[in-house]
Amino acid sequence: MAHKILQYTVLFTPDDESGGFSVEVPALPGCHTQGETVEEAKKNAREAIELTLETLAERKLPFPEDIEPNFFKGKISIDLDRIPA
Repeated sequence: MAHKILQYTVLFTPDDESGGFSVEVPALPGCHTQGETVEEAKKNAREAIELTLETLAERKLPFPEDIEPNFFKGKISIDLDRIPA
């Protein structure tokens, strides 16, 4: 049997309330997890992905291909002197 490795893009977002990280896998809708540290979040993400793929396999559904999230991050500067008090 051929050995196949899949890779999925994973988004880590710092959680200001808990101090940890929330994790989302864009190619696998509903596949979310969290962790107190980046290392724990990575471990939990791997487990969440594996469980999602196991569920898909049990249902005889194909594994989705990875997708690049459709967003970008930027900054906008606001001149507070232009805002009336």
